[in-house]
Amino acid sequence: MPKRRHLPLTALRAFEAFARHGRMSLAADELCVTHGAVSRQVRGLERLCGARLTQGPRNNLKLTDSGERLARSLGATFDEIERSFVEVRASADRELHVSCVGTLAMKWLIPRLSSFHARRPELSVRVTEAYSPVDFTREPFDAAIRLSDVATVEGATVTSFLDNFHGPVLAPGLIPAGAHFPSLGALPRLHTRPHPQAWAEWAGQAGMILPETAEHREYEHLFYMLEAAAAGLGVGLTPWIYVAADIAAGRLAAPFGFVRTPARFQLILPEQTPKRGLAHFRDWLLEESATAPPPPEMALVGA
Repeated sequence: MPKRRHLPLTALRAFEAFARHGRMSLAADELCVTHGAVSRQVRGLERLCGARLTQGPRNNLKLTDSGERLARSLGATFDEIERSFVEVRASADRELHVSCVGTLAMKWLIPRLSSFHARRPELSVRVTEAYSPVDFTREPFDAAIRLSDVATVEGATVTSFLDNFHGPVLAPGLIPAGAHFPSLGALPRLHTRPHPQAWAEWAGQAGMILPETAEHREYEHLFYMLEAAAAGLGVGLTPWIYVAADIAAGRLAAPFGFVRTPARFQLILPEQTPKRGLAHFRDWLLEESATAPPPPEMALVGA
């Protein structure tokens, strides 16, 4: 593809505005510059073209034939650019790009999105898995969902929409007789590599001492660990909202209930110029979270 020659775009824009309005002062108002700045751009463009584009006294300039031809071409070109820009911007406004912790996206958010699309068919939600701290100045996301106990984020507004409860889950066939908690020590204990301290945190929040176990199994992601638990490979620890549907369906069991954590699920929006559709997404998220079933209470038999 041949290289495009350097075009004096600022001068062309100034000339097109003057040609459309017929007066330097009106072109200057549109471009938010001075009358003299527009005049200098037009004179400079004439020198680059090697042809006169305007004629007549300074207070009543008219286009020459060359100026008329250039003005028609520029007008059509800028009209097409403006149409394309408006179309691209409208398309971008219709898509909400949300970064979200992966397991919440898989287990809770995405299964509910059809109700948002039914309510707001003009909007679409694109979900990307992410866990790092939110920085809207460096990342291409319109919003983020995180599990955090931090109430504020610099340069953003934070809306908490779900409390977090976590507890042990396992395949129903592995539930120990009488559901005595100490007997869980006989089962492999499942962990996730990014959060190896989860069991210790849970024990502290539940106010109990973990029984020793002979075997530990580690998984790269929480959703891998949950599948391992459902497959009978051991007992895992998880937020309630991730497994509510699986427990209702009988894939997993939580015989010891769940305990509240200090963290909450949060919708994080940029403080400056968030997309208009994000207000609808936030309202929908709050409504959906209000219908979330409560977790079973903590019940540690024989702890």
